[in-house]
Amino acid sequence: MGKITGAQMLIKCLKAEGVEVIFGFPGGVVIPIYDAIFDSDIRHILVRHEQGAAHAADGYARATGKTGVCLATSGPGATNLITGIACAYMDSIPVVAITGQVATHVIGTDAFQEADITGIAAPITKHNYLVKDIKDLPAVVKEAFYIASTGRPGPVLIDIPVDISKGLIDENIKVDLKLEGYKPTYKGNPKQVIGAVKKIYESARPVIFAGGGVVSSGGSDTLAEFARYAEIPVITSLLGKGSFPETDRLSLGMAGMHGTKYANLVFTTTDLIIAVGVRFDDRVTGKLSEFAKAAEVIHIDIDPAEIGKNVKVDIPIVGDG
Repeated sequence: MGKITGAQMLIKCLKAEGVEVIFGFPGGVVIPIYDAIFDSDIRHILVRHEQGAAHAADGYARATGKTGVCLATSGPGATNLITGIACAYMDSIPVVAITGQVATHVIGTDAFQEADITGIAAPITKHNYLVKDIKDLPAVVKEAFYIASTGRPGPVLIDIPVDISKGLIDENIKVDLKLEGYKPTYKGNPKQVIGAVKKIYESARPVIFAGGGVVSSGGSDTLAEFARYAEIPVITSLLGKGSFPETDRLSLGMAGMHGTKYANLVFTTTDLIIAVGVRFDDRVTGKLSEFAKAAEVIHIDIDPAEIGKNVKVDIPIVGDG
């Protein structure tokens, strides 16, 4: 069985995940990875600052529907990614951030350009990895892309020490995806769905509130079909723009501080909000005690942590919007 470097294995794994573009800025401990990139057909786009790489990966993911990839060196290179990673996290965008790290034997010694990037990024990533054993690298990459792009999408960080990048690994190592504790729910509970349908039929002035979850799940056509069949007007959040055509007679536009008068007015008169893939942020609700006081709420979201977080929910449905 042939041997390749960890950096070459990383590129092989990225190609297996369909990666075509990497946004990055080179530095000392990621030079082995750059050598492997330039020996491959993956396109590298050089940015002028690592923050730009993270934002570019975010934008690429939004525009293509694929997972964006950014690359930075250790220490300041890695920490410069943070704002872009946080943006992807808050907006639920699939990004895999790859950072270089000092050699494994000096981690924790305050070595030159060492930073605990996995610790720093923990609050703003779905998950992150510090690769300490080169044999774990293929599984880590596969898991990272799976986690970033499934359930509620979001960024995942892989921190790779330079000795792992330079080390040797069997070229044809086999990888099985095993994530026992991670099982996103895509279909709502049938009893809750039936209860939601009953509420919709009983309501006099229902409104659909569509968010970014509809866009990321590819549910725009289904939303439009449902809204037109049921003759229910549609309001969107900022990230939900594009989930429903604003030229449609049922569209009330975007809600919130910078939204339309009609959308905000309807929230004060509706008796039922059908919220799909939204998080009811403060720029939409304003003072929570005054928001949609006459309305019951059906909240559909793939992330159970979002349901009931800000607004009281009458029927919660965990599932893909």
